[in-house]
Amino acid sequence: MKSKLIYSFLFVQSIFLFSSCGDNIKNDIQDDSGIVLNEDYYEFQGFSLKKYDIPVMIMLPDETANIGASTKPEITHAEDDFKWELEVGSNFHMLIDDWGDYTDMVVTRKKELKELDFYKIKYIIDEKDFILYEQELMPKGSDKASSTVGVPHKSYHVYGEKVIDGVTYVFRSRDEGSEKIIIELMAKSIKSVKALKK
Repeated sequence: MKSKLIYSFLFVQSIFLFSSCGDNIKNDIQDDSGIVLNEDYYEFQGFSLKKYDIPVMIMLPDETANIGASTKPEITHAEDDFKWELEVGSNFHMLIDDWGDYTDMVVTRKKELKELDFYKIKYIIDEKDFILYEQELMPKGSDKASSTVGVPHKSYHVYGEKVIDGVTYVFRSRDEGSEKIIIELMAKSIKSVKALKK
């Protein structure tokens, strides 16, 4: 009788274990680019932007993320300006723009990208308020050139829109983009943005 009870308990535990593992897999976003986004913020630390006039908490990579990150994030912001630069070490460089009551900034960005004839854009994540994309330079005449000529010019970019207290903030990578690993970390940071309670 006792052994049946133990087996029943182990069976129920294994069901919970497998169902919780399945939930984690569903939350991961991965495609052939190798970029994975999930809700694991093990190598991140919370950072409040409240003293820089943005009432949010954001998770940023810490020194264990192995991207050349320092332990102290740095913010560059001119008073009364609508732009912020957020740096964590020499590689992680995020821009934040205050767009006031404008909305649909991701839709606007996608329209701008569509007009760039010399770039091929591949959306890796394409959501209403968040995009992560690969941008490849397509020089004129490249379709006639041999595939062995030239070096591919690819960069990765992220662009996310968050509405906090009626104000639209855009969190984005630099115009020139970054390496895939940096953009993956930056995307996780943007996804983590939460309004601070008043």
